[in-house]
Parts: sequence; C-alpha cells; structure tokens
Amino acid sequence: MIYKRTLICFLTIFVFIIACNSDYTSKKKGYFDISLPNHIYQAFERADFPYDFEYPTYGKIAQDSTYFDVNPENKYWINVEFPDYNARLFLSYKKIGGKALYKLKQADGTYKDSMGINQFQLLINDAFNLTNKNDVIASSIMDSAMVTPNNINGVFFTVGGNAATAHQFFLTDTTSNFIRGALYFDASPNADSIKPVQQFLRKDIEHLINTFKWKNGNNNTITGKKI
Repeated sequence: MIYKRTLICFLTIFVFIIACNSDYTSKKKGYFDISLPNHIYQAFERADFPYDFEYPTYGKIAQDSTYFDVNPENKYWINVEFPDYNARLFLSYKKIGGKALYKLKQADGTYKDSMGINQFQLLINDAFNLTNKNDVIASSIMDSAMVTPNNINGVFFTVGGNAATAHQFFLTDTTSNFIRGALYFDASPNADSIKPVQQFLRKDIEHLINTFKWKNGNNNTITGKKI
C-alpha cells in the first residue's frame, strides 16, 4: 500500500516536471468562419420613388422609421437590411431645395423643431461631417470622388479601424436629388472580426452605386472616376 502511494506520488511529480519544461505553443486568436453566398442581385423599382437600383437577393428593403433619433423627412428613406450578418445599409434621401424639419438643440438640452431648406452645399458639408465624426477611433478616413456608369456623381468614404461604419457614400445630381448611404452593424465594431463581411458587403454597395439611377433623368456629372 505504501509502495503504491509512493509510486503515484512519484509519477505525479514526474508529469508535473515534464509539463513545466515542455515548450509552450500559443494558439492564434480566431473568429467564427462565416459562410458567404454568391453575389446575385435584384431590382429595386417603385413607381413612386425618385430612384432605382439593384441590391442583393440576401438583402431586404425596410422603410426607415428613425435614423439615430432623427425622423425621416420623407418616405424615400429606406434601409437595405442583411439579417444574416446583423448589418444594415441606411439610405437617406433629400430633395435639394426642398423643406426639411430639423431638430435644433436648446440651451436647456431639449430639442425644438425648425423648418429649413436643403441647400446643396450644406448637404455636402453634412455628409463629410457625419463621416468625420468617426475620426476619434478611426485609423484612417479616405474619400474618393466618383462618377458612376449612369453618370451620377458622388463621393465614397472608406473608414479604417474600429469605427461604427467603414463604408459611406453620397450620390447627387447637384440640382434636385441627394442620397447618402452608410453601412452599420448591430454589434460592437471590431475591424478584425467583421472584416470578411465588410469586404463582402462592400461589393454589394459598389453594385448598388453603379446601378443607381434618378427617375427624372437629371444625371449631371462633375469631375471624378468610376468606382
């Protein structure tokens, strides 16, 4: 009995010593493997909307009821939702020269409704300002002027790092129509974990942009490049 206990004790000590002297091999940090489908597209065409485009079959169109506590000023604010990836592309449309309801912050912290005019230059400024709100956590912000195959001009923004949105853009005919898009995920932003999906959905955003058309045919262009 004593011999058996001594043997067990010796084997335990021996295994412990071997384990302590073994080379340690770290495991690489990994993320779940995500299955991504083929890029297949369908048309978004509604007779009462001022624009058309194509979007992927694994996306769905939803009417936008609120955008970060701001009420849409018209029914043409929609989302392209990707439920399988907890992602959503916000599309906010504005009529240049049209009236819009703005929320003005008061001294006491409350907000007051105020009517304003959608001026072209102010819409451009807002698009850049909304993107630059990510500069605190973004590792980089790049903007690229573009002209689409349908001769619509705009700017595409690529935001690096753990920003809430990595891809934003706006399209305009400079005189009547303006639309802004921004891709968001319903999760804490982590550039490494969502990068494959970001890159996957970027192709869909580019396809949406390249197939986008204004209904009134007013597709004025400025200097830029095709995306």
